[in-house]
Amino acid sequence: MTPTTTRAADGVRPPGGTTPEKAAPGARPAPAAGRRQGRREALAGYLFLTPWCVGILLLTLGPMLVSLYLAFTDYNLFDSPRWIGFKNFQDLFEDDRWWTSVQVTLKYVLIGTPLKLAAALAVALLLVKPRKGQGFYRSAFYAPSLIGASVSIGVVWRAVFNDDAIVDKSMSLFGWDVGGWIGDPDWALPTLITLTVWQFGAPMVIFLAGLKQVPGELYEAAEMDGAGRWRRFRSITLPMISPVLFFNLLLELIHSFQVFTSAVVIAGSGTNTGGPGDSLLVYGWYLYEQGFHNLRMGYAAAMAWMLMLGIGLVTAVLFKTQRGWVHYEEDAR
Repeated sequence: MTPTTTRAADGVRPPGGTTPEKAAPGARPAPAAGRRQGRREALAGYLFLTPWCVGILLLTLGPMLVSLYLAFTDYNLFDSPRWIGFKNFQDLFEDDRWWTSVQVTLKYVLIGTPLKLAAALAVALLLVKPRKGQGFYRSAFYAPSLIGASVSIGVVWRAVFNDDAIVDKSMSLFGWDVGGWIGDPDWALPTLITLTVWQFGAPMVIFLAGLKQVPGELYEAAEMDGAGRWRRFRSITLPMISPVLFFNLLLELIHSFQVFTSAVVIAGSGTNTGGPGDSLLVYGWYLYEQGFHNLRMGYAAAMAWMLMLGIGLVTAVLFKTQRGWVHYEEDAR
């Protein structure tokens, strides 16, 4: 008797039959094929990362290592570097103008950064609610951040706040005769700080994004409980936007420590490179002066590394203390 051959349906192997089973849709590939596919994807990823890797090696890490070496040498851009050890760092602490640049920069950072963030948050609170012409106002307040760091705005700022300029004459009408802002050592730095506060547009936009994420139900519940505006701001708004506030604070502090262009343009050129009484001698300006005017590139490299260490210390302190005042959503779970 001839055995009956069972015809298998597509994709189904009959009992005892020899028809191979077809791969089900979405089935995982064999291990070898999976490894080959993983290698191809990794290779593609590395190829896309190649420009970034080359850039960071040639434009960031390479110059950093060179500057670290130069910080321990006597180098004037023309002769070969001569190793002198820690002498540049020792000379820093004995340099009175270096200490002046540190003090001027710290004043600029400690006064200008809080005022800038306060102005940004205040305007963001005004613009977060829908109102007529909201897009125009947001663009108008953001525009100074785009052009504020340019040389042209520095020239305009110098012309506006110069001796016997429009600001000086306008304030004289109200009985406040400063006698010139930029030429006065007591008022030159406030002029520079006023310029940085005027550029509050970038943190304002970030604050706006954070304020829009605050649930309106929280304000409604607090208002029903009798909480006033200040209490709602202190107990709801600030804790809810504290991550955004931390982000803005960190960025603005790093940016403020590196101030250079606006201080140079406002003070103007001449023999007094630090402004009246060195009142505008910010750290970046003194570093540039030592490196390119006095041709003390090794000394300037040591200054650059001290600045980086200072910024790193401030950043570390902020990250260390953020748990006490920055509230993230995952912490509340």
